[in-house]
Amino acid sequence: MKLRPLLACLLLVVAPFVCPLAAAPKTTVSIVGDKFFINGKPTYEGRTWKGKPIEGLMMNSRMVQGVFDDLNPGTVSRWAYPDTGKWDAERNVREFLAAMPAWRAHGLLSFTINFQGGSPEGYSKDQPWINNAFRADGTLLPEYVARMKRVIDFADDLGMVVVLGYFYFGQDQRLTDEAAVIRAVDSATGWVLENGWRNVIIEVNNECNIRYDHKILQPERVHELIERVKNTKAPDGHRLLVSTSYGGNTVPKENVVRASDYILLHGNGVSDPKRIAEIVRLTRQVAGYTPKPIFYNEDDHFNFEVPDNNFTAAVGEYAGWGYFDFRMKGEGYAEGYQSIPANWTISSPRKAGFFRLLAEITGHTPGAR
Repeated sequence: MKLRPLLACLLLVVAPFVCPLAAAPKTTVSIVGDKFFINGKPTYEGRTWKGKPIEGLMMNSRMVQGVFDDLNPGTVSRWAYPDTGKWDAERNVREFLAAMPAWRAHGLLSFTINFQGGSPEGYSKDQPWINNAFRADGTLLPEYVARMKRVIDFADDLGMVVVLGYFYFGQDQRLTDEAAVIRAVDSATGWVLENGWRNVIIEVNNECNIRYDHKILQPERVHELIERVKNTKAPDGHRLLVSTSYGGNTVPKENVVRASDYILLHGNGVSDPKRIAEIVRLTRQVAGYTPKPIFYNEDDHFNFEVPDNNFTAAVGEYAGWGYFDFRMKGEGYAEGYQSIPANWTISSPRKAGFFRLLAEITGHTPGAR
């Protein structure tokens, strides 16, 4: 095994602590037209469901808190585990890793995880906690990077794709200025490339049209960061596939559609499955669209037991779908993947409903060999 050279060819600032030794990747994601491929074969190869093609789609779940921590001593007690009375970032990532094989066995090929997480309350107006993998100047914090590396490495072993988000509104303001945001993009992109992973695709920021402080993370300019990721290459010429997302019920704008390698949609706020299908159709009509994969990587609607739901509506328009589950008021620890502390297992009827339908659509039989 040889040491990979640092990305000196990049005229970028990258983290000084990136690991120079990278094993050969086991899982490689690529795009051909409007299909995702893994290791040279389309996802769910040959699969149809109720007459609808599934081959080439990306099924997803929003698991953004896999490396969560709270660096604010005034709020960290909110996330205490019920059995210990304490928050534990190491326990969180360890239990995340332990749950991943069951997700994969049900046909889940990708999950979204974010360097700035998401609201641990599901939806929050104010976010006083500090869940942020970047220093104020945009350089990466080693403890977050170490946890994320464990997640990506294991996903690589399992044949899973990681949709790695860089920024989340409510935390982006912790970076000092636009220069720090750019440095953060360069640091994170350089880190992924230096580690040699081929199972990582990038979501620059979650919901670019929702309350970002820095203008370069807002809809009119976020394509600049998409292009920056695309123009950053490893010494062997490899680059990362990249996109961004908008809030629910939003058709992406032309600048993002043109720049992105794939299109991310959100279904929050969309209770009518017909609208889920319509958004996909409208996205394909945006000026500058060329055939590329489309998938929802966040939708907080369920109804998995009925024939017409948001998941099946997306599939019906040849788009992948992503499950977003948070703990609603009055619910217990078993519920919700975004709520902290999270139970990462398939621990509730709602979670079980998603994974059951996922397995049915993708043709997986959990436990089968």
